[in-house]
Amino acid sequence: MAEAEEDCHSDMVRTDDTERSGEANLQAELQMFRAQWMFELAPGVSSSGLEPLPCRTSSRGPGVKSVDTRGKQEIAKEEKAKELFLKAVEEEQNGALYEAIKFYRLAMQLVPDIEFKIAYTRSPDGDGVGKRCVEDNEEDGKMADLLSDFQQQLTLQESSVKLCQPELDVNQTHISALPLEVLMYIFRWVVSSDLDLRSLEQLSLVCRGFYICARDPEIWHQVCLKVWGRSCNKLVPYSSWREMFLERPRVRFDGVYISKTTYIRQGEQSLDGFYRAWHQVEYYRYLRFFPDGQVMMLTTPEDPQSIVPRLRTKNTRMDAILLGHYRLSQETDNQTKVFAVIMKKKEEKPVDYHKYRYFRRVPVQETEHSFHVGLQLCSSGRQTFNKLVWIHHSCHITYKSTGETAVTTFDIDKMYTPLFFARVKSYTAFSEKPL
Repeated sequence: MAEAEEDCHSDMVRTDDTERSGEANLQAELQMFRAQWMFELAPGVSSSGLEPLPCRTSSRGPGVKSVDTRGKQEIAKEEKAKELFLKAVEEEQNGALYEAIKFYRLAMQLVPDIEFKIAYTRSPDGDGVGKRCVEDNEEDGKMADLLSDFQQQLTLQESSVKLCQPELDVNQTHISALPLEVLMYIFRWVVSSDLDLRSLEQLSLVCRGFYICARDPEIWHQVCLKVWGRSCNKLVPYSSWREMFLERPRVRFDGVYISKTTYIRQGEQSLDGFYRAWHQVEYYRYLRFFPDGQVMMLTTPEDPQSIVPRLRTKNTRMDAILLGHYRLSQETDNQTKVFAVIMKKKEEKPVDYHKYRYFRRVPVQETEHSFHVGLQLCSSGRQTFNKLVWIHHSCHITYKSTGETAVTTFDIDKMYTPLFFARVKSYTAFSEKPL
C-alpha cells in the first residue's frame, strides 16, 4: 500500500514538472511569435510599433525603396532586441534568473551580438537599468566641472559666509576664521618640500572650500617647477598644472625603487676532492630620489625591512651609500629616461703622523670614482612611473695628479634586474619645511 502511494506521489510530481516546462515553452513560443510579428510589421508601423505609418509616394526607384525597407526592418529588429536584453538585465538584478535567461535568449535570437550594441541610454517602460546609466553619465559630467561649481556656489553666498563652515557648534576658534592667505600657507606645509601631493588630495576631501584651495594653480605650478625645472614653462598639451603632474612621466619621491638579484656561484673544491660547494647569492639595489635633484643608491645583501627606514634622509650613516644628482630626459622616441652621476661620500680622515714617524711615506696617487647610471622610466600594472629599467652603467676613475679619466662600461645583462617602486608612508609622515 505504501509503495502504491509513493508511486502515485512521484507521478504527480512528474506531472507538475511537465506542466511547468510546458507552460515555460508556451511562454517562450509566445514571445517569439510577438517578436516575429513586430519584425514583420516594422516597415508599416511607426516608431512605437502600434499605429500604421501613412504611405507617401516617392520618386525614387523600387531598388532604393527596397533598401530603405530592409534598413527599417533591421532598425526595428535591433530595437526589439535591445528592449528584450534590457528587460533580461532587470530580471537578473531582481533575482529572477529563469526569466532573465529567457529574455536573453530571445534577444540573441533576433540580434546575436546585441550585448555589444547596448549603450544603456535607452530605457523601456518599467526598466530601471537605462535610467540608472543615464543618471551615472550625468554625475560624471558634473564631476568634470566640480571646481567651477564649488566656486560658483561660494560666490553666490553672502559675503559674511567664510570659505568653510563648522559642521557642529564649537567653543574654540574654528579654522574657518583664518584668512585665505594663512590657509594657503598651511596647505603649502601639507605639501612640504617632499612634495606630498597625496596628503593634499586627502585634504581636499574635507569640504568645498578646501577642495578649491587644493586646486590652486600656483601650488601645482611650483610643484611642476621642482620636478621638471625650466622645461615646464608651457602647459601645452595639458589643460592644468595638476594634470601635467599626474600624467607627465616623473620619478616618485614618496618611497624607494628596489630590485633583487639572485644568482648561483660555484665555490671552491673540498679538501678531500669529493665535492664542490655551490652558493646562492642574493643582494638588493636601492634607489631613492629627492625633489631637489639628489639621489641615493645602495647595493647591499640586507633586506628592505632593515634598510628602507635608514634611507629617509640624505644624512644617513652608511659607508656603502652613494650620493649624486639626477636629471630627467625626454628622448625623441617619446620615452623618459633618468640619468644620474653618483659617488661615494667624502669623509676627511685625520692624518696619523705618528704612523710615519720613522718611515718614509710613499705618496699614493689620489683618485676619484664616480658611477654613471642610465635608466628608462616605465609604468607597470595599475601604478604609474613605478619601474626603472637599466640601459647604462659605467665607472669613471679620475686621477687627480694628471687629470686623466679611465672609463669602464659594464654590460647590461640579467644581473641588472628592473627596479620597482615601493611607497613608504614614513617618508611623508611629517614636514620639515613648506613648499
